Amino acid sequence: MAQLLRIACWDYDRVNALRDGRVGIEGCDITFSVDAPHNFFFKAGEAPPFEIMEQSLSSYLTKRSRGPVPYTAIPVYPARMFRHSAIYIRTDRGIRSGCDLKGKRIGVPFFGITAATTARGILADEYGVKAEDIIWVNGGLEDPAQALTQDLGLPKSIRIEQAEGGSLSQLLANGAIDGIITAASPSTLNAPNVGRLFPDYRAAEQAYFKKTKIFPIMHVIGIKTDLIERDPTLAPRVFHAFNAAKNLCIADLDGDGGAVKATVPWLGPELDATRAIMGDDFWPYGVEKNRPTLEAVTRWSFEQHLSPRKLAVEELFAPETLTLG
Repeated sequence: MAQLLRIACWDYDRVNALRDGRVGIEGCDITFSVDAPHNFFFKAGEAPPFEIMEQSLSSYLTKRSRGPVPYTAIPVYPARMFRHSAIYIRTDRGIRSGCDLKGKRIGVPFFGITAATTARGILADEYGVKAEDIIWVNGGLEDPAQALTQDLGLPKSIRIEQAEGGSLSQLLANGAIDGIITAASPSTLNAPNVGRLFPDYRAAEQAYFKKTKIFPIMHVIGIKTDLIERDPTLAPRVFHAFNAAKNLCIADLDGDGGAVKATVPWLGPELDATRAIMGDDFWPYGVEKNRPTLEAVTRWSFEQHLSPRKLAVEELFAPETLTLG
């Protein structure tokens, strides 16, 4: 009898072959629940009815560094994104580079979100600005009622204030804060004196990758820990299925059947430009091809006091998946 696996994940093109049945998991029947990732994340510490679930990488590192976790990750990365684009600023505060953020009041919807962890890592590594050098203002990006507080025993050197007088987007527009780090663009991006720290963020991110080989990982796929402890073959089977789905997605992008499947007019030149910088395997799964990225994010989590210790990369994933990719 086939094992039922309930998967919770956003409907990324790179997982859709699993969702629509073109790819299966050996020995398993699949049901697929689609929702925005953050709607899953806050259930990861409870008892959600999913055997496989998309996970916030930063939250996973925080929990993993503290002990047993309900879900164990495999080196599948459904969401990746460079985060120079995530830093928004007041353009009337003399902020010309990352160095100028020292001492500034920067809004974050949640101190520990992966986007902010990544952006802070870039600021520390490239500009010498540490998490302790900024005053963090916690609040809802568009709705003040959606503020998420964080209590992870952060030291007093990490200064976090609660937003007052409106959402972070509003506070940025009226000048009450100097900037925001957020995964989603603030609605007030086009307000007077509001812009990006990196106006040409694509060029900045491409230069960053060329220098560091870091392609930031936002989310991983987790499998219920008790399941893979009972059946160590499950994690590799799930890995191979997600990897096959991703490979089908890229083959579809490369298809030249007279029409492109993605809604991008110049998809071919875009893929060529990406491969010129990142190589043919520009969205790799596995450990070794992603080691620079994984070493960086585990270090950032520790340096930003989100994790009490720096995790070894090999600690992150089901042991049976460490050599896959």
